[in-house]
Amino acid sequence: MEFKHKPVLLQECIENLNINPNGIYVDGTLGGAGHSLEIAKKLSSQGLLIGIDRDEEALKAAKEKLKEFQNIKYVHANHDEIKEILEDLKIEKVDGILLDLGVSSYQLDERNRGFSYMSQDTELDMRMDRSQSLTAKEIVNTYLEKELTRIIFEYGEEKFARNISKNICEYRKNREILTTGELVEIIENSVPGFAKKEGHPAKRTFQAIRIEVNNEIEPLYNTVRDSIEVLKSKGRLCIITFHSLEDRAVKNAYQDAKGKCTCPKDLPYCICGAKSQGNIITKKPIIPTEKEQKENSRAKSAKLRVFERN
Repeated sequence: MEFKHKPVLLQECIENLNINPNGIYVDGTLGGAGHSLEIAKKLSSQGLLIGIDRDEEALKAAKEKLKEFQNIKYVHANHDEIKEILEDLKIEKVDGILLDLGVSSYQLDERNRGFSYMSQDTELDMRMDRSQSLTAKEIVNTYLEKELTRIIFEYGEEKFARNISKNICEYRKNREILTTGELVEIIENSVPGFAKKEGHPAKRTFQAIRIEVNNEIEPLYNTVRDSIEVLKSKGRLCIITFHSLEDRAVKNAYQDAKGKCTCPKDLPYCICGAKSQGNIITKKPIIPTEKEQKENSRAKSAKLRVFERN
């Protein structure tokens, strides 16, 4: 299948990166290279774009899409390792970083990846990096009921998490859960009829399991702080989130990097030593226009937050 992904908030990201044609930029979630293509177009022969992705299929497709550009370095890695990646490339600071934390359209649509609740006979997988060992199949078949409930409730914001996890554990007593279709059937039988009017009943649970498989939330705060540290003065970090926990981690990291005074309000001056690394450009997150949300349903929950280094 062709690696397709319609980039969300494309123009807003490009505008907020304030691209210097001779600068160094990082796309930490290269994916279908929709954002990277526009960044590359704005760079001169002296500029450099570093494209990072955990998914080797994404990297392969991106290389083909960006083949006309010579000033791009491709890295098969996780953006959580941004400091180590730049150190290996002997690059100390960069002019801008973009992180699009959403799963790509290709990954959702590719049947053998197991991301989608619409592919009934697909093996449960959901790995972005297919070299890692943990899969969705292992999670649904080995995690304790209490842990499954926590994941589905926190990462999926699913009201019926307890019932879903209970039924998963009951089902697997008799046979291993192997396919997306089996998991969807369990979820559908766990959710009351009235709730099914809000969309596909498996959507939230599949999202939660995907987040757990790929460890998408836990390291995010530190990734944001590390990304800010490797920015040059006036360099910008643009992050698109699609989940409330992602957005909270980004927001908290930005606020801490800005320098949040923790002194009692009645003190006449600051004594806590709060230091600022820069400023939050977006006081409120930028969201897609109504037009974009209508044209791309996956843009509906997107939020863009921007930070500029001192």
